[in-house]
Amino acid sequence: MDRDTELALVAGLRAGEAAAFDAVYDAYRARLYAFLARLSRRRDTAEDLVEETWLRLVASAPRLAPDTRLGPWLFTVARNLYFSACRSRLIEETFTGGLIDLWPVAGRQPSPFEAAAANELEGRLERALAAVPASAREVLLLVGVEGLTPSEAAAVCGVTPEALRQRLARARALLSRELDATGAAPVPALQEALT
Repeated sequence: MDRDTELALVAGLRAGEAAAFDAVYDAYRARLYAFLARLSRRRDTAEDLVEETWLRLVASAPRLAPDTRLGPWLFTVARNLYFSACRSRLIEETFTGGLIDLWPVAGRQPSPFEAAAANELEGRLERALAAVPASAREVLLLVGVEGLTPSEAAAVCGVTPEALRQRLARARALLSRELDATGAAPVPALQEALT
């Protein structure tokens, strides 16, 4: 949108013209939703925050400066609403954690993006684990999946802790090579599991 059109829309918003709001809504609706959906990775959250952004525009329209840049103003409001929602959710989860039996609080469900990424990661990891020798797979599962310390895993495998640490280092290297062989970009969570 060119600057003259934008200034005319700001003047219309300040005057309370519905046509000006409709024009701004048409110009920014999809962009704001896409921004918030990517930021929050939750469609329902994005929808709520976009609606609140438009309500803030309506409430603030008479007080807009005549030279307001609408795009930056709208995206700033949307971003601030997102971070406020994150803080509110964090506070709610912090203070309602001990009230689980007293008040029904829905746990955070993974977004479709997070679920798809987790499924992809799990599939890649399962294929790579299946490709390494059984002795390496055993050590990786005991330490990486079951959470045993190397000393505990050594007792399970009947080897010394030092021998198990060496076996674990070789197993991690084998798994890393298998994952690299797929040609896919490294996944940060997987990189943590390998260290």
